[in-house]
Amino acid sequence: MEIKLKRIYDEPADNDGRRILVDRIWPRGLSKDEAQLDEWMKDIAPSDQLRQDFHDDELSWGEFRNAYLQELKQCRNELEALIELCKQDKVTLLYSSKDEQHNNAVVLKDYLKMLETN
Repeated sequence: MEIKLKRIYDEPADNDGRRILVDRIWPRGLSKDEAQLDEWMKDIAPSDQLRQDFHDDELSWGEFRNAYLQELKQCRNELEALIELCKQDKVTLLYSSKDEQHNNAVVLKDYLKMLETN
């Protein structure tokens, strides 16, 4: 599986493959045409409460990561669909966070890679 990560605000590229937004909330100031999405998998994103607690600095990165991994265990159907897409084509997981190293797409990519090896 080839999975890339990219901010939704970055310019789409020919080598993105399938562009999948993995945020629960639509990115501010971006039209659907500009986003050039193939899918929006908002049900696989962190819960509103978890996202808010992390952005309000009520959770550390490690706490957020662990809590989100627990939430992902409840998204079996969505994960299976995403894994199938990843097996068929290159996939770019899109996120809106300014922090490129500490966001839900990073956790999701790691989780998908772990599932692939099991």
